Amino acid sequence: MTAARGLAWLIVPLALLTGGCVSQTTRIVDMTPPKQADRYLEENELLDVGISIFDPNVPDDYDERIEQIVMPEVRRAESQYVPYFAKNLLQSTGNWGAVRVIPRPTHAVDVVVSGRILHSNGESMGLEVTVFDATGTEWFSREYEALASKYAYEASMPESIDAFQAIYKNLADDLLAYREALSPADIQRIRTTAEMKFAREFSQEAFAEHVRETEAGDYEIARLPSEDDPMLARVRKVREREYLFIDTLDQYYSNFHRQMYPAYQDWRRASYEQAIAYNELRAQSRSRAIGGTIAIIGGVASIYESSDAYVDASGVVGVIAGASLITSAVHKRHEAEQQADRLREVGSAAEAELVPTTIELENQTVRLQGTVDQQYAELRRVLKRAYFEDLGLPNPDDSGSNE
Repeated sequence: MTAARGLAWLIVPLALLTGGCVSQTTRIVDMTPPKQADRYLEENELLDVGISIFDPNVPDDYDERIEQIVMPEVRRAESQYVPYFAKNLLQSTGNWGAVRVIPRPTHAVDVVVSGRILHSNGESMGLEVTVFDATGTEWFSREYEALASKYAYEASMPESIDAFQAIYKNLADDLLAYREALSPADIQRIRTTAEMKFAREFSQEAFAEHVRETEAGDYEIARLPSEDDPMLARVRKVREREYLFIDTLDQYYSNFHRQMYPAYQDWRRASYEQAIAYNELRAQSRSRAIGGTIAIIGGVASIYESSDAYVDASGVVGVIAGASLITSAVHKRHEAEQQADRLREVGSAAEAELVPTTIELENQTVRLQGTVDQQYAELRRVLKRAYFEDLGLPNPDDSGSNE
């Protein structure tokens, strides 16, 4: 290969690398509503859905959190925000029975949606979502990704539209698609299994033989109690109390959502521009470093392969140009790190506004201190204590204290 041909061969990938990093991504706010069932669903055809608090997926390692630009308290707040927003969207479709945010999977609902936040900032979000019904059947486990548009953060955008609306809409559509593939017998089996599992949990002696777990981990009905069984009536009453408990907890999520939304939206709005700038700077830094290396290699090769003085000079210019590109890449990398620091600063400011929270519970006011997780845990203890007192039952958390 001649020096001229070799240099030309190197220029092509250099142009591709330095120019190829610039891309245009169309970003829109998806405001189209989710799909609705093609017919009116009777009460006995509706499945109750529980959306559990998401795994915030906060790395244990501090350096890893810094590298991923993860703000623990913001991410934990999101782990409650995402289920609550998904719940509101699902409820608005009319495709389901009661849709509730639940602290953890429970037998009080027919279908449980759980998830994990893969990544999240104002510019992009990724979620991993898994759906099971009461029979133990997994409906699906999928990843959802979306990019935000800057228009999603304008003051005119309604609060009912999220920056990553497409994620919630696609999840709602996927749930409906699976639901519509079920037969009436499937729906009834799911509803009955959920009730029998709940009954067994509260009265093991009375309902242990009514539902059994298969070797595959699924659940099936062995037999059903009569409709006038007094124990079944009692369990159904307990289940209604469980619904009241979850609904009260849902009010907490509503309050929390309302209080966190302004700070969270400000954080996402600010981090949107910062995240785009950070990604662009990283891409520029990488392409410049690669381009500089290729230019240096090309320059050295031309000097080595040719005895012509003009080509020798061209080779020297290539080496200088390559070194300049690498130097520029170092500066870009420093700029990128500054953007990362800015992202972390924005997140820290949001954390301070997310806590503490004051909530109203019947005739008392409870002020929850600490992190979001600590507030949530304390709220659950308060509601659980009230739940068992209303039932006239001892609180299981108090058992064992006299042993």
